[in-house]
Amino acid sequence: MEKIKIALVDDNFHTRQSIKELLGYSKGLEICLLSDSGKSFLTYLKDNPDGALPDVVLMDIDMPELDGIDTVAIAKTVYPSIRFLMLTVYDDEDLLFRAIKAGASGFLLKDEKINVIEQHIFNLYKGIDAPMSPSIAQKALSLIHRSNVQEDRKEENGIQAPLDVSAREIEVLQLLVDGYNYKDIGDKLFISYNTVKKHVANIYEKLHVTSKAQAIKVSHYFNLLK
Repeated sequence: MEKIKIALVDDNFHTRQSIKELLGYSKGLEICLLSDSGKSFLTYLKDNPDGALPDVVLMDIDMPELDGIDTVAIAKTVYPSIRFLMLTVYDDEDLLFRAIKAGASGFLLKDEKINVIEQHIFNLYKGIDAPMSPSIAQKALSLIHRSNVQEDRKEENGIQAPLDVSAREIEVLQLLVDGYNYKDIGDKLFISYNTVKKHVANIYEKLHVTSKAQAIKVSHYFNLLK
């Protein structure tokens, strides 16, 4: 069986080594890169052929020079096939929103059990999961609720709001907050696993935006602009 190539980007040496050791017990994963900064990770991507690129990247957020979110914004634009799973000690709403806008596929806290992280890696690689720790899902739910309030106010003034999250998607997100997995959510709502997955993917998509600033940043990094 072909192994999933994993890159780990974190400026903390002990964190890198610990996660590498724990994931090393998995027969389906191969650690292809350990990097201590977003800058060195991007250099690796530029210097290696597509076949050597990681499938899934575990990305820290708080790093010097170039933080994890900006790193994802650059890498995801040029290498859209790479999946980025943010691993962080923070559950800040602003970081969550920025990470999703940058193109992150999931957002997990570092204190998640290693078997949970491992399972999310496999699911993410297969395209059947959009990982969120329960506390992270709570932040996303709060963000959506606030957006809906703003939407009501904008509709009163005849202005279209940017988010259109359905009642069902909010139900799914609330169950994620409560700690249910995709299968259990499907059982509770009498919908299929794939439908749950689609709802979560829609939530991510609706929170995702592109920006001119991101395009300029990528262009400068890869010397696309004169």
